[in-house]
Amino acid sequence: MRIMKKITFLLLALILFSCDDFLEREQYDKVSSEGFFKTENDLLLYSNSFLNTMIPDYDGGLAYGDAAVDNITNDKVTPFYLGSWTAEQQSGWSTGVWGKLRNINYFLDNMGTAKVDESVAKHFEGVGRMWRAIFYFDMVRTFGGVPWYEHEISSSDNEMLFKPRDTREFVMGKVLEDLNFAAANCSSNSKYVSSSNVVSKWVALAFKANICLYEGTYRKYHTELNLTSSANTFLNEAANAALEIMNNGPYALVNSPSTLQTQYRALFTSDKLQTKEVILGVNYAEGLREQYVTKNYYNVTAVGEHWGVTKDFVNTYLMLDGSRFTDKPGYETVLFKDEFNNRDLRMKQTLRYPGYKRTVSNVPNTAVPPSPQTAATCYQFLKWSVDNDYYDSYGAYYDLPYLRYAEVLLDYAEAMAEMGKCDETVWNKTIKLLRERAGVNGAVPATYDPYLANYYMNQTTDKWILEIRRERGIELIMEDRREEDLMRWKLGNLLTKPWFGMYVPAINTLMDLDGNGTYDFYAADKTVPDKDKVKGVVYIAPGEGTYRGLTNGNSGYLKVLNERVWEDKMYLKPIPRTAIIISPNLQQNQGW
Repeated sequence: MRIMKKITFLLLALILFSCDDFLEREQYDKVSSEGFFKTENDLLLYSNSFLNTMIPDYDGGLAYGDAAVDNITNDKVTPFYLGSWTAEQQSGWSTGVWGKLRNINYFLDNMGTAKVDESVAKHFEGVGRMWRAIFYFDMVRTFGGVPWYEHEISSSDNEMLFKPRDTREFVMGKVLEDLNFAAANCSSNSKYVSSSNVVSKWVALAFKANICLYEGTYRKYHTELNLTSSANTFLNEAANAALEIMNNGPYALVNSPSTLQTQYRALFTSDKLQTKEVILGVNYAEGLREQYVTKNYYNVTAVGEHWGVTKDFVNTYLMLDGSRFTDKPGYETVLFKDEFNNRDLRMKQTLRYPGYKRTVSNVPNTAVPPSPQTAATCYQFLKWSVDNDYYDSYGAYYDLPYLRYAEVLLDYAEAMAEMGKCDETVWNKTIKLLRERAGVNGAVPATYDPYLANYYMNQTTDKWILEIRRERGIELIMEDRREEDLMRWKLGNLLTKPWFGMYVPAINTLMDLDGNGTYDFYAADKTVPDKDKVKGVVYIAPGEGTYRGLTNGNSGYLKVLNERVWEDKMYLKPIPRTAIIISPNLQQNQGW
């Protein structure tokens, strides 16, 4: 959960970039807190602004946030993963970053002037403390220990301004205190819940489950921190927060036998948030606010970045009867046109499938096979896209979910599994429901899956953990969770995993991806294929985009360029060198 995608750093450059009274000045228009915070509506308006400042690039950060992970190809690799990144290059130690914390603390320090009932005051204090917890979680997730501030700081208070970094244990302890307060005091009144676009008790609990799961698993797998003894403290908090939503919250999975083929994808392409399942989301409206999830990235060849899902990951989708695709004899050479048969229904609702149709140039029901020139692997995204190419070039207005009940179920299942407490009872309340929503038999598997164990570098053979990771990857794909998952599981090396696409039985051979009798794909062994032969057919040749040939030379999986490197120091980013020059009390992260 990367709440602030561009947040990366600490405080002290405020000294360089701001006027002397920045940390103590009144908000924007100089209206005093006594003049501004008078009513419940004043508190609501101010606290709602945190949604925009804390999630400034909502649609981009959410739907494009997993560009640099193990299971998504992208030919514009984040510079951080190219192996030459330095502390001198690190940026973001600015008033913009720490101004967000200042605004939150300003609110918390001054909201007491409002004449409201105690329960209302507690609710808004909970809202402020939740956002402060999220701010600091993102800082810790990025840098480890950081200076903790819970009040506005005077520009003359050098002791506080130049304080050293507080430890990860201390800061995350304070984060947990804030989350506990928010979960206990934020309101569950319908006026905060029904729209799914403001903070409520359930939003606070969902964030608590996410954050505590991250910290608990991070401490468990990152043994170098010597914090494994406290891992279960956070895992237990995550499980309890999720369970409270499951037992007492108003949410459930969107699920109907009549809509199995469409209901998962509809969560991401509906005009209005599906509040039955969406705990927190963002509204869009024509003429007021547009989002650009589809535009440029998933469907447009000329300006796209060859986003595609890898073959290794596609293999993890189960058969409808609950059996493993990778247990099928000959699964390695199944052709694209047959891969979607009898598979988890989310597969067709996530990827462009054989027979997919959309409106193209105002012509409805146009058959559109996947384009290898847009998706390097031929597994092209569908999940966030609407079925009209108009929105490939222009903004759309459908609402986007951020926190879903499905993730709460996953958080609970994983926290229990990581504590060694997962059993059929836990499974039936979580993973079984998610699979049945996708048309899959939800029975507990008898044994662990060796394919999954190998995928996750044989870190574990615990069947519960592996199956929950399978489910999390499929359910939350392209929802900005995957990179965080790899970091907390200490599986950064997966970022260098080779990227493979669909299976091609022979090079220089026409293929029918749709199975409709029309050739639409051709993989060449030279830069310029016989263009007469491939007339009207989408072709690729080595060196074009990210395509680098086939794994076996004349046949095999499409090879996709992956230039990323990994070192264990990269689990944390460097403190910017300029910040350390300003304040020598700050110490650099190990290895940087």
